[in-house]
Amino acid sequence: MLGNFSYCNPTKLYFGKGSLSFLEEELKKYGQNVLLIYGGGSIKRNGIYDEVLNILQKAGKTVAEVAGVMPNPTIHKLNEGVAVARKHNTDLILAVGGGSVCDYAKALSVSVHYHGDPWEKYYIRFEEPDCETLPVGCVLTMAGTGSEMNAGAVITNPEQKLKIGHVFADEKIMPRFSVLDPTYTLTLPKYQMTAGIYDIFNHICEQYFSGEDDNTSDYISEGLMRSVIHASRIANKDPQDYEARSNLMWTATWALNTLVSKGKSTDWMVHMLGQAVGALTDATHGMTLAAVSLPYYRYILPYGVAKFKRFAVNVWGVFPENKTDREIAEEGLAAMEGWMKELGLVLHIGELGATAEMIPDIVKATLILDGGYKVLTKDEVAFILKESL
Repeated sequence: MLGNFSYCNPTKLYFGKGSLSFLEEELKKYGQNVLLIYGGGSIKRNGIYDEVLNILQKAGKTVAEVAGVMPNPTIHKLNEGVAVARKHNTDLILAVGGGSVCDYAKALSVSVHYHGDPWEKYYIRFEEPDCETLPVGCVLTMAGTGSEMNAGAVITNPEQKLKIGHVFADEKIMPRFSVLDPTYTLTLPKYQMTAGIYDIFNHICEQYFSGEDDNTSDYISEGLMRSVIHASRIANKDPQDYEARSNLMWTATWALNTLVSKGKSTDWMVHMLGQAVGALTDATHGMTLAAVSLPYYRYILPYGVAKFKRFAVNVWGVFPENKTDREIAEEGLAAMEGWMKELGLVLHIGELGATAEMIPDIVKATLILDGGYKVLTKDEVAFILKESL
């Protein structure tokens, strides 16, 4: 393991059935005014909203709300939340929902006391906050993003056709606590469950497909990937299987709480491609990742054959006997494709509304990163996107 690093993750987790009961104790640590953040209203239909509100009221909190946070939160929605948070003199932001709601809460945390343009500061210039930030707590209702235990926040600017994530450097931007009750994920539509599963898997891949040293992080990643594959097949057949859904929820957290990135340069180009597609189509995040993954990995495979071979053998159980390294690596991606088809994942961006005419705009919206096995040119991005159609 050749990289030097520091590691700190201050988020406190409460995991399992009934874990929302710990919210009352956490609320005692914060001030009077709580801003409740949630999405399109599913938490009202399934009863989670009432549970949370009852706890807030029992704790004597004064509650304001920002509802309707969309799957790809926009800068306009962020500005709306800033106005509400300021008016409420917010002491704690409580996000109840999936990863987008948690992302939005963290973006709000760094924006409420900043009096410039948060889009320019945090998503164009990638600066860190130099103002007071607000504490965030999460009650998670969907497994996938890992946003409940990291400092990342993805925001979309529809006018600029950009969807950009900022992983803040300061651990105080991470949620102070997160409640993970797997039963809350059981009401999700299967499409959303499946998209979340691939999001989990790809988070691990993005960190795994980098570096050439013997890194402990890669061994952890392989175990996490095998867990996702195993649990996903059970959940795909029976979405109400609590054990499978709880394993997926727990793996999602560890996939992106920065642990398996330690000592790694990390890739993240699948996310850059997928987020660019999402900026143009507003498609579900996990499905955009699924649609671009195989064309991207097949393109960069020649530059990282050794790791793709290891992926094939250690994650997919490919037998290496009497095969070249390239053949083994390609068989691993074929096994991955079979699993993706088994789950019903989207494999082409055309299915998400992307067209050939959109390719130039998607290319413009794709940020080029240099942590993986191949630094892409814009022409190569265009080629991969065309292969994804």
